Parts: sequence; structure tokens; C-alpha cells
Amino acid sequence: MARRDAKGDNAAIDAAAAASAAESKPHYAGHRKRLRARFLASDGDGLADYELLELILAQAIPRVDTKPLAKQLIQRFGGFAEVINAEANALAKIDGIGDAAVTGLKIIRATALRHARQELMGRPVIASWDKLIDYCMAAMAHSPIEEFRLLFLDKRNALIADEVQQHGTVDYTTLYPREVMKRALELGASAIIMVHNHPSGDPTPSEPDIAMTREVGEAAEKLGIALYDHLVIGKGSHASFRSLGLL
Repeated sequence: MARRDAKGDNAAIDAAAAASAAESKPHYAGHRKRLRARFLASDGDGLADYELLELILAQAIPRVDTKPLAKQLIQRFGGFAEVINAEANALAKIDGIGDAAVTGLKIIRATALRHARQELMGRPVIASWDKLIDYCMAAMAHSPIEEFRLLFLDKRNALIADEVQQHGTVDYTTLYPREVMKRALELGASAIIMVHNHPSGDPTPSEPDIAMTREVGEAAEKLGIALYDHLVIGKGSHASFRSLGLL
């Protein structure tokens, strides 16, 4: 009889322990598990922007419900692309975002850009023009400051180098033709594509843009280097000097 009572006591203890464990389990654990399953089933295509951010943040902040934080980031910056492209110090100002979370978000951006760049390196740019535009949009469309990127091409019009030459303010940066030509000669480039962004979102070339392009084009011509195009990147759209008849 005593033996049966001991078994009953043990069963009761086990049941109580299981109930206690269930109660102590975070309320978001089941949700996160289901979200991971949905991600794996669709490679992320079936997830909303905030849900994808939620999973990214969960890797950096594993014992916190990251759904409210993900929604806060979307509301603050405007979308997934805007969040991962936001300045690190701007992200760090959000309550709950520490160094680990900022690093995780920046790793996502760096990974996406590296993949896009590797899709272009060593290949004729003209035949991969859509990929080039996609890369430039991803790299520059959401930058809060104006920057100039130079794409150097070889004799086959294959991309041999992609470099940010200058950073400026929210609406202005300068590019020095002499420095551009010096770098092109160092790389043995045969052609150049200039790319810069307009943080305002409007890619329409300005008068200073046109004048600067003319100066670079004249310097390049003297050295036998072609200025193939100048792209202006806006938010969701771009302008091509060549297509506009400005080159």
C-alpha cells in the first residue's frame, strides 16, 4: 500500500513540475516557433516586414518578446529596408536596441550588399544592367546623406572595382575629377560609371550634377577613359544621364 502511495506522490510531483514549467515558459515561445516554421516553409516570402525583423532581433535578444520592438522600428523608420539602412546611432536610440541588435541588423545589410556585388563582379555590366541598378538602389537609395560611388570597368566592360569616393551632407557632396582619374589609372580601368544618391528621394539631376559630370567626362576623355553613365539614385527610382541625353 505504501508503495502505491509513493508512486502516486511521485506522479503528483511530476505533474506539478510540468505545470510549473508550462507556466514559466515565455508567452511568446510558441509564437516564435511558429514564426520560424513559416519562415523556413517560405524562405521568408510569407512574412511581413515586422515579422522578419522580429526573427532577426530574436537572434540578438533571445529572451525578449521582439515583436513590439520590430513594429516600433518599422513605425520609426518606415520599412524593412529603411531599418537595416538606418544609421547605427539612430538605431541605438530606440529603447531595447543594444549593440548586439544593431550589429545583427547591419550584418543583414552587409550580407545582402555583398551578395548583390558578387553577382556583378567580373561580369559585363551592360549585360547585367538590371542587377546593377538593383545593387545601386540597395546600397544607396536609403542613405540619409549624399554619397558618390564609382564603378570601374575593364576593356570588356566588366566591373573590376566598386568604391565610395565621397560622403557629403543631406543634399550635397563634391567629386574631384583629378582624384577620379587618378584612381581609374591605378586600377587600369577603361570606363567609369558614376553613381550618387539624392536623399530627398527625387533622382532628377541638378545643375551642379550636370556640371560635375561634364568636368569628369572631359578629364576622362583626355586620358582615353570612357564615362559610360552617371546614375542618380532616388527612393524607388533612378535617373540615367545617358538615357536623358546628358552624356
